Amino acid sequence: MLFVIHMIDRPDAADLRADVADAHREFVGGHLDAMYLGGPLVADDGTTAIGSMIVMDFPDRAAAVDFIADEPYNRAGLFESVTIRAFHAVVAPS
Repeated sequence: MLFVIHMIDRPDAADLRADVADAHREFVGGHLDAMYLGGPLVADDGTTAIGSMIVMDFPDRAAAVDFIADEPYNRAGLFESVTIRAFHAVVAPS
């Protein structure tokens, strides 16, 4: 089942995001087989990261919760908020 994980950074956390980026990429790289899409949310300037969004296939909500609990950005305290929602893809990339 697809789940959207929507994460908003703490306003003061740009340096923390940069410090943890390598661990984040390594962690996500180990889960690419289940990832539908993902990337940073950016400010209207198109470059400043303000959060992240992942759409990923999990067996259930508990697995999505476990995934984000282990995610390095989250473990480091980068996020002000994390929301997990089940998702039904009606239009998908081909």
